[in-house]
Amino acid sequence: MKLVQKINIRKQYIGESALYFFIWVLVFLTPFMAAGLMSDGAVNVGVSLLSWLKIMPFLLIFLINHLLLFPFLHRNYLYWVYYLVTTVLIVWLFSMLELYEQSDIAFAVSLGTIGQSFEAQHISLTVFPWWGNMIAAALMVGANNAIHTFYRNMQRDEDSERLQRQNIQAEMYYLKHQINPHFLMNTLNNIHALVDIDAEAAKQTVIQLSDMMRYVVYDTGGNSIALQEDIKFVKNYIDLMRIRYTDDVNISFKYPQRLRGRINVPPLIFIVFVENAFKHGVSYKTGSYINIEIEYENGFVIGRIENFVNEKSRATKPGIGLDNVRKRLDLIYGSNYELQIEDTSHSYCVTLKIPTLNGNEMHSN
Repeated sequence: MKLVQKINIRKQYIGESALYFFIWVLVFLTPFMAAGLMSDGAVNVGVSLLSWLKIMPFLLIFLINHLLLFPFLHRNYLYWVYYLVTTVLIVWLFSMLELYEQSDIAFAVSLGTIGQSFEAQHISLTVFPWWGNMIAAALMVGANNAIHTFYRNMQRDEDSERLQRQNIQAEMYYLKHQINPHFLMNTLNNIHALVDIDAEAAKQTVIQLSDMMRYVVYDTGGNSIALQEDIKFVKNYIDLMRIRYTDDVNISFKYPQRLRGRINVPPLIFIVFVENAFKHGVSYKTGSYINIEIEYENGFVIGRIENFVNEKSRATKPGIGLDNVRKRLDLIYGSNYELQIEDTSHSYCVTLKIPTLNGNEMHSN
């Protein structure tokens, strides 16, 4: 998915750059075309070349805005700094050119009509009066920003559509695979056995299973969910899995007991790793363990899932759950997340670090 996203971004960049290229080629060809239309004889190349000098200040402002100011200030939401720096740049440049226009020392040799002698004259570097140049430069910067924003919004719309499709696929995957028939059957069998042994425990298990199904079916339709809700889902899953195993399997789950405010994460983002830990980290012959920890720190949610790995489970092919998680993370965060996997001879550890989300916000680049 990262490859697809990079291809789309590159297509956007190529399309936008091609548009700017043709616009500036047209601007630089205009003096020659105008000279040819207005002249019955040969085109005055010298006059046309001197017209380029009057275009250069606008090209310079365009390059500074397009390559430096807009990417590093406007994209990072430093709007006031951006507008201030842009205004100072325009005012300063055309003020210097105005001082130049009023001076008597800026003389140079200009090319006359082909075949004629050279001629020394004052070279003008501006097209309009100083105030007209500033207005034209401001309009050009605005047009540059509008074009860039248009292409960027197109990219965001494509990313949003892909994310919605991915969410639908993720929901279908969890409905068909995560809460799979084997899990439901084993859980119901455990509940049936608990009814005669511990009726209260059986009731609590039914409530937990109901909460899990409700969460998957009704609460995960958006792009984000409260971290507390996702932790609750993982906890219910772990509690139901504990019923199936003896004390030989050491299962621990650490998570924040209290969180200030609403902290949002993509729904069902940790459960795939938890499920894989139970699938590959339990051995009935050897003492095994599963350690799960979720924490919140400085705007980031960090999940760490470590489990024992037996050789039998290592021989099985990996499922599609991990690939789906990677695709979702790429769509939501772009490259702004960390996923580390440590696979040793007897342990498997996944560490996922993601920024928190604001509502349905996407952090893709």
